[in-house]
Amino acid sequence: MQRDAGPGGGRMTVLITGAAGIVGTGLRRELAGDGQRLRLLDRQPVQDLAAHEDSVVADIGDGPALRSAMQGVRAVIHLAGCTTDAGIDEQIAGNVRGAWNVFEAAREAGVQRVVYASSHHAVGYYPRQRRIGTEVLLRPDSRYGLTKGFGEQVGALFADKWDLRVLCIRIGFVNDQPVDQRRLSIWCSWRDLAQLVRIGLDHPQLRYAVVYGVSNNTRGFFDNQAAFALGYRPQDDAERFAGQVLATAPPEDPALVGTHTMGGWGANNEHVGGIERIHEW
Repeated sequence: MQRDAGPGGGRMTVLITGAAGIVGTGLRRELAGDGQRLRLLDRQPVQDLAAHEDSVVADIGDGPALRSAMQGVRAVIHLAGCTTDAGIDEQIAGNVRGAWNVFEAAREAGVQRVVYASSHHAVGYYPRQRRIGTEVLLRPDSRYGLTKGFGEQVGALFADKWDLRVLCIRIGFVNDQPVDQRRLSIWCSWRDLAQLVRIGLDHPQLRYAVVYGVSNNTRGFFDNQAAFALGYRPQDDAERFAGQVLATAPPEDPALVGTHTMGGWGANNEHVGGIERIHEW
């Protein structure tokens, strides 16, 4: 497909927001050999820049700075925002207004695509014995999950109304390996996440889609047919870590609602009453 020339010797430029975080750092490593420039935006300077990278110190709440960072950019990988279950004002600033700002700045700059980092916490109150696809109703387990779901809908609006191509990835747990029993079901390897991101950056038929950012886990909660339809072929399975995890991780407390839900800690926070109501719908 035709790729826009950016300011780096004719190679296309991809902007990563929140690039100094754990996910941004991992994706920088995975995408390093793809022949594209990476513009790394964060509130703090990104360290150890490679030849194909440049750093922009800015906040996604700063509209003019965002619009400036979007110049010459072909696609955005949007990772920045509130990543904890903080109060609603912080969630709105980071994940509601912040998501809007990024999509709007992309539209104004003529950016073609946005890959949006959503979260499995947008459906975190579903009980674990279910197996769900991306067509289910949202059941956010936290303020964080709620506002991540909002970002998915911002993406849908911009895809329909303003012709952006948008991939929303409901990330499970991305790291070198899972750390507890629940994450054996939602783990995503770095190379599998990078494969999904590349689909968002390059798939010629992509208009708008929501997929799960998980590997091919034997114990998985999610039916990822929406990702498979776009060509996703995960290479990894958390099961190879299962023996170690189950032998060393503390057992889950059955009295906690999060032990029975896909979102774990997100459901535990401030949950009132019994566990049985998670099965009511």
